[in-house]
Amino acid sequence: MKYLELFTTIIDNLLLLYSILIMFAYTVLLFISAYSLRKYIRRNQSSDYEKLITSPFEPAISVIAPCYNEEASIVENINALLELHYNNYQVIIVNDGSKDYSLQKAIEAYEMEIVHYFIPQRLKTQSIKTVYKSTNKAYYNLILVDKENGGKADALNAGINVSDNELLVCIDVDSIVEPDSLLKLAKPFLEATDTKVIASGGVVHIANSCHIERGRLIKRNIPKKILPRIQVVEYARAFLIGRIAWSKLNGLLIISGALGMFDKDIVIKAGGYLASTVGEDMELVVRMRKYMFKNKIPHKVEYIPDPLLWTEVPSDLQTLGRQRNRWTRGTMDTLFIHRKMFFNPKYKALGLLGYPFWFFFEWMAPIVEILGLTYFIILAVIGSINWAFFLFLLAFIYFFSINFSFFSIFLLEVTFHQYKKAGQIFKLFLTSLIEPVLYHPMTVYWAIKGNISYFKGSKSWGSMTRSGFKESKK
Repeated sequence: MKYLELFTTIIDNLLLLYSILIMFAYTVLLFISAYSLRKYIRRNQSSDYEKLITSPFEPAISVIAPCYNEEASIVENINALLELHYNNYQVIIVNDGSKDYSLQKAIEAYEMEIVHYFIPQRLKTQSIKTVYKSTNKAYYNLILVDKENGGKADALNAGINVSDNELLVCIDVDSIVEPDSLLKLAKPFLEATDTKVIASGGVVHIANSCHIERGRLIKRNIPKKILPRIQVVEYARAFLIGRIAWSKLNGLLIISGALGMFDKDIVIKAGGYLASTVGEDMELVVRMRKYMFKNKIPHKVEYIPDPLLWTEVPSDLQTLGRQRNRWTRGTMDTLFIHRKMFFNPKYKALGLLGYPFWFFFEWMAPIVEILGLTYFIILAVIGSINWAFFLFLLAFIYFFSINFSFFSIFLLEVTFHQYKKAGQIFKLFLTSLIEPVLYHPMTVYWAIKGNISYFKGSKSWGSMTRSGFKESKK
């Protein structure tokens, strides 16, 4: 019995220590993020983005948008890309072997015809069948590429091969882009002096239930359905606290696959997107940074706090589960491929802080949770559970979680005031109260399934059912 008590004491202390460490880490990130947001807003209040549009130093940009079975919203989303506030850019839509009418709808809507186009094979991809350009001069900067299916990473690599410009923007075609997104993403590249900026990203918001017309966000609403609404809180934590803080620490591992700007030369030298992973966005950023460290080039990855993109998120459990399964596998792929970075001082903050954080608190956290739950169930069955400790730890984690979410919502509103009605903010606060109880256990379950799928060798992307913003137009 003494050995059992000693064992449970050790496990209890380890679980408590892990909980304190993860809470401490997130608290530090919260303060760094709050400081960075305050500094960013003050610095950018006087920024004149209109001068950047007419500047002779304005970098040329290629916007690459992979497309697979996006007929529900392909036309309106291309329209949004063509109306961005930037002078020197091209839009490259890459149809990755869609099985629906995505290609036909784009051709008809933008009066496109086949053209002969020289494509340098800088990155290996599935074969490109046809390149289209519009006969309408209003769409002079639009290119449509039709290729054999190879997945998102392969489609992005094909777009990079087709691109003409020095900066790349890789974006999900089913998303709504803010008109000044390119200006804000390009700004860090222009401001860089001694340290080279190799990538920049921005905050992604959720478009479910928003009023959308012709690919433009007309009115911001919080989602009517509870599942997308919970994801609003989740995204606020991830972007406004996590990624902003890691950008400040220069330990950022990821630029969202939904929207990111990259130095094309570094992307190509690093080898482009890796087609064999489902976490191509995270893996590319890490590989680009490894290339820079290997060549001893000071660099950074910037994250812009501004809301630059609105995307439709899954509104049903099945689709959301497939997405989170894929995210888990993508994270594991990146961590295992680049495992030599683990606590490696050669990679500075990325190796000593960023990578270990993702390893212990992003990948390992669901595993520790499920093992901890199993441990307490076993103790309950044999009648040896310390209920006082269990309830204290549960309450401690719950109140930390909701307070962290409250601060995320607070930062979201005091910085960019996305939702105009007080009732909407109140609903988000109420959502934060139920998220740890109803939603978090599901994310743990999906993460565990993702681990199992990864070790089984699954490489599937998983279909993402979308409404094409139809609901938001009502």
